[in-house]
Amino acid sequence: MVRREAGRMNTLSGKVALVAGGTRGASRAIAVELGRAGAFVYVTGRTTRAGRSEVDRPETIEETAELIEKAGGQAEAIRVDHLVPDEVAALAERIESLDILVDGLWGGDKHLGWDKPVWEHDLAAGLRMIRLGIDAHLITSHFLLPLLIKRPGGLVVELTDGTAEYNAKYREGTSLPFYLAKASAHLLAIGEAAELASFGATAVAFTPGYLRSEAMLEGYGVTEENWRDACGRVPHFEISETPTFSGRTVAALAADPDRHRWSGRTVSSGELAKEYEVDDVDGSRPDAWRYLAEVAEAGKPADTTGYR
Repeated sequence: MVRREAGRMNTLSGKVALVAGGTRGASRAIAVELGRAGAFVYVTGRTTRAGRSEVDRPETIEETAELIEKAGGQAEAIRVDHLVPDEVAALAERIESLDILVDGLWGGDKHLGWDKPVWEHDLAAGLRMIRLGIDAHLITSHFLLPLLIKRPGGLVVELTDGTAEYNAKYREGTSLPFYLAKASAHLLAIGEAAELASFGATAVAFTPGYLRSEAMLEGYGVTEENWRDACGRVPHFEISETPTFSGRTVAALAADPDRHRWSGRTVSSGELAKEYEVDDVDGSRPDAWRYLAEVAEAGKPADTTGYR
């Protein structure tokens, strides 16, 4: 097997990608790595330099486009609320063709309500998560998949949180609306794969591992440079990975001419990294979901030996 470095092999030159919700986190990194690999990338989201979404964080879609260009790619940032059908319809009219659709829409972290049963969880917050995690994805698929099927070989990536196996049971300490919003991606991938099969297109759900996103680092009071300082308080954070790791693995998937074998499945950054021999920025290859199941949830002390 040949090792695949982002942007150096299996180029995506000539491909058009759209990363919905590419403002920050794994979605931003995926947009950057698709651009680095040669695709023209449209970046959509609600937070721009002119105004923030309800997430109320500083990252913007313009910054993502600039990061793509800094990596040698081409990009255009377009402000779109994917819960507004007219805005997504206008987006579809603006784009002439589409080869890769990455749906990383979320923005529901302020509505989480951890450790509350559904009867105690704020109803409006719970329904908002459903809207953000399910409705926005369906609206996006409705208007953009007709572009994707114009020519064979298209790829749809629905971002989620957790593998299908991990989400087969309800996570202790989570919330039911969050669980429904994220677990829906597994079914989206199955359904979209079935509907796209005759058009030669592939659909997968994709989950990062224990992600060192901007918000996660901030919440732990660390930066990417000193992230290990948080491991004293959160030992299993040792298995965490950069958003770039997600970006590299999804770019490798997009460049694989035989990617249809994954269609209808939920794949993780760790699984794709093993298949495509992709490393994180530090040269390691974290397999977070296997670690979480076999070490963290098994009550074992933090030890990433054999998992990165």
